[in-house]
Amino acid sequence: MKFGVVVFPGSNCDEDCVHVLKDVLNQEVVSLWHQDTALQDCECVVLPGGFSYGDYLRTGAIARFSPIMQTVTSFAKDGGLVLGICNGFQILLEAGLLPGAMLRNRGLRFICRYVTLRVERTDTAFTNRFQPGQVARMPIAHNEGNYTADRATLKQLRQQGQVLFRYCDADGQPSEAANPNGSTDSIAGLCNEAGNVMGLMPHPERASEPELGSMDGRLVFESLIEAHCHV
Repeated sequence: MKFGVVVFPGSNCDEDCVHVLKDVLNQEVVSLWHQDTALQDCECVVLPGGFSYGDYLRTGAIARFSPIMQTVTSFAKDGGLVLGICNGFQILLEAGLLPGAMLRNRGLRFICRYVTLRVERTDTAFTNRFQPGQVARMPIAHNEGNYTADRATLKQLRQQGQVLFRYCDADGQPSEAANPNGSTDSIAGLCNEAGNVMGLMPHPERASEPELGSMDGRLVFESLIEAHCHV
């Protein structure tokens, strides 16, 4: 499977994603510069974490206007697989490829630590390698991870099953104490209605090797590979 990892000025997790996809999972990977307009026949596009364009104005607000995002938007609307991680999730929201918005963390502080997540669905291109209800462990590193949406949007997310990951405790129960940033409905990751675009605040690439303390994140990338194999 061929992956494209987009690099914006300020991206700092792009090489981590390339490493996991290329060196750990033995997939073909190319880096896509923000000024590019071609996806080089990539079958999945990854928008990595970092601080695109310095996070000036709003997180992801400037990145959405980059040339590559026009191509990514068309790719997504044609059914192409797109994964946005942390800042990548924020960019997907600003680009209108996912509903809702990100606010500052509830405590108004940058948070960098491991969290536990409950997997809500395992029948998607991003989660098919997980077990139903599995409690996964991945790290977060963000200042604006407080997901919010209006009532109508939240109702639709629940009805359509678009929430794929929720912050939870070790027993798999969402709670205020287990919600690191105040995210509405404990949402940590969600997909679009078509199921081909996902945004995830935790970093799966930082939990893909045993040396990092967890390999749960690797299942996100393995799910994409598995889904592609059955297209």
